[in-house]
Amino acid sequence: MSGDWYGTHQNDFVVPPMPSAPPPAPADGARAVAVAVLNLSGLGLGYALVRKWLPMAACWVATAVLLLVALPADPDGVPGAALFLYVLFLLAAAAHGAIVGLRTRLAWPPRAPLALALGLVLLAVPAGGVVLYDSARDEAVEQMLLDRLDEADQLVAAGGKQPFRTAQSDYSKALTVYRDLRTDHAGSRAARQVPDRMKTFYTTVGAPYGKGDHCDAIPPLTYLRTVPKTMPGTDLGDLASWPDDRLATSLYECAADELAGGEATWTNRFGELLTTFPESDQAAKVEPAVASAVGAAEKDVRGDEPCAAVERLGTLSSQIEGLPGERAGIVQALAKDARRAQGSADSGTYTCGVDQYKDGDFEAAQTTMTEFVAAHKNNKNSALAKKIAIAAEIAQTVPAAGKHLPTTRSGGSISVTVKNDSPDEITVLYTGPVTGSFTLKACGSCRTYSLNTTLTPGFDPCSDSGRNYPQRTISLPTGTTYFVHKPKNGNVSSPGSDTAKLESGYIYTECAYTTEGLGTGSS
Repeated sequence: MSGDWYGTHQNDFVVPPMPSAPPPAPADGARAVAVAVLNLSGLGLGYALVRKWLPMAACWVATAVLLLVALPADPDGVPGAALFLYVLFLLAAAAHGAIVGLRTRLAWPPRAPLALALGLVLLAVPAGGVVLYDSARDEAVEQMLLDRLDEADQLVAAGGKQPFRTAQSDYSKALTVYRDLRTDHAGSRAARQVPDRMKTFYTTVGAPYGKGDHCDAIPPLTYLRTVPKTMPGTDLGDLASWPDDRLATSLYECAADELAGGEATWTNRFGELLTTFPESDQAAKVEPAVASAVGAAEKDVRGDEPCAAVERLGTLSSQIEGLPGERAGIVQALAKDARRAQGSADSGTYTCGVDQYKDGDFEAAQTTMTEFVAAHKNNKNSALAKKIAIAAEIAQTVPAAGKHLPTTRSGGSISVTVKNDSPDEITVLYTGPVTGSFTLKACGSCRTYSLNTTLTPGFDPCSDSGRNYPQRTISLPTGTTYFVHKPKNGNVSSPGSDTAKLESGYIYTECAYTTEGLGTGSS
């Protein structure tokens, strides 16, 4: 039996099972570094050399995602979070590749030093990508800046089609863009184009001047003078002084037109001109223009509207006095013009009063002539002005008295005695061929009559022989004379009036009395 067992054992041997994977290679640090470096390229090439296809695919996916995020190049660059996560992924892939490559043989190349050299060479791929991306990003930034420049140009072009006050905010926005390009992006293509754009800016904003709209040109030209302060680092050259002469011309021309048209704003224009450009040719023309305006107003005093001319002269006098002529050296000349205007206004008051009287504005004529007499007692026209004031006051009660302008004539051949049957001191005014006034003292023993008494048949004031009526006798020519009398204190609602047609050979008596509630009367 022992022999048979031996034979069976010799013929029935067992084959050991095959291993599931090749035995690990001996640890090789150079190989581990080579796989790690190859994975840093972002293409997973380290995994490809050790035949790890799934991790390699993950590298391709991660790189593809980064490219989708990064391209096309944006001026802001790759989002920081995406870049941070990708770098972490590459480091993780490099670390994992080093672990795998430490004991895994390379499929190709067979030697680790060659693989490491290949990895170092392939690092140029991401490095080159970074360089290319930076270049693309720089171009994107340039294009963005050019777009900003174009937007600013469009604002300026649109503003040129609108009134300045409407477009000013757009002009300021455009200036902000130009300034930022010059200060923050001085080396960009857009920044290099700003000086040319500024020429367009100035001509567009100042366009009203070129059209001859001098008043409209003042605000934009004033605005342009502030531009150099808002554009640091920009060589504006002649543009810095471009608005000056144009603004001086606009201020003068606009003020001259307003002065001729009687607008009050001319003083502001001339004031700004004399203060801002005191030594300019335009400032030198201010005083002659003012003197010419005074002369024109003086001429108008002799025209159809003398009162308007007188008012104009008075206004001119005060306006001229307010002009700041110190810096331009014309203070004395302006003061002379102001005195001339006021003097002409004062003397023209008489002409104004005559015109008011002729136009039937008797209340205004009375006021004007009264003021003239008070201010010009020695004037050659004062005597007649006083008579016109009397006639104008009478005409307010008896309009027919104002049909003819009074004269300085006095006296006549007819005696007229005026008595005062009133407890009030009265002023008697008369006009006709002769004009004058006088005052009668109050009648101490007289009384105010009731209305019923004055309506009673046979009512005859100033007929009481026992009373000593205050009276005055005047000599008047033949013709119609209008009388008005009123209490001297002026406390009367209705002055008394009488129209007397005087004829030769008669002696006339006028009687003044007071009626309760109605004022004075005469008979």
